[in-house]
Amino acid sequence: MSLHSLLHLLLVVFITWCGIAVYLYFSQSRLLYYPDMPARALEASPADVGLAYETVWLTAGDSTRLHAWFVPATSARGTLLFNHGNAGNIAHRLDSINLFHSLGLNVLIFDYRGYGESEGKPSEKGTYLDARAAWDYLLEERMISPEEIIIFGRSLGAAIAADLAIQHPSAGVILESAFTSVPDMAASLYPWLPVRLLSRYRYNTLDKVEQITSPLLVVHSSEDEIIPYAHGEQLFARANEPKQFLELRGGHNGGYHVSRKVYTKTMQQFLGEILPL
Repeated sequence: MSLHSLLHLLLVVFITWCGIAVYLYFSQSRLLYYPDMPARALEASPADVGLAYETVWLTAGDSTRLHAWFVPATSARGTLLFNHGNAGNIAHRLDSINLFHSLGLNVLIFDYRGYGESEGKPSEKGTYLDARAAWDYLLEERMISPEEIIIFGRSLGAAIAADLAIQHPSAGVILESAFTSVPDMAASLYPWLPVRLLSRYRYNTLDKVEQITSPLLVVHSSEDEIIPYAHGEQLFARANEPKQFLELRGGHNGGYHVSRKVYTKTMQQFLGEILPL
């Protein structure tokens, strides 16, 4: 290959590299939030799994209106504030709602802005405001004390839950299938791009987990194909005591189901330690 041809090839590679970097920079929101996967519309409700529930409307600090469900448990031992992942909506979490309900917990699950029937467009700051609106609702409308609330987050929701937990101590915090940060995830997916500089989103769970003072349970599957198991290990290592770690089997979206027996047993034990009878 001649020098001229080599320089031309390198120029093409550089232009392509720059083009991909520019695309990723401006497409970050679409790559992070998936409210329409598999559908934005609510396709089911807790009634479809035999649970009574109430439709709730929350108002975030910037006046965005959010849709939520409150699923009461008879003689509830506590209340779970459920922060779901980045794809789909609350209607796609019925199995988890049912599981936590069977453990004697009320469940408040809400859709972030731009998800389900909630107004607005998702953003990092916005999702943090959304979680705070759910917390405020439990305290102000339901008159539930912080000592009776478990903050739960799965995947992206774990980053949102961690942000809420450092501001509002609670009975306990559960971080399931969590990543350390968005830049860390991006770096593992695109190691040949300067994604740490390009990232407009942080969701820095690793920095926040060491500020959580409530009892913590970190849950992660060693077979997670989306968020590496090492992320869960790093979060647990950085966290304060009291803390526990639960290793699951199964993929990112189904680990709690594949490992249901040990998952349920560990949840039951954790609840028994943090919620007085």
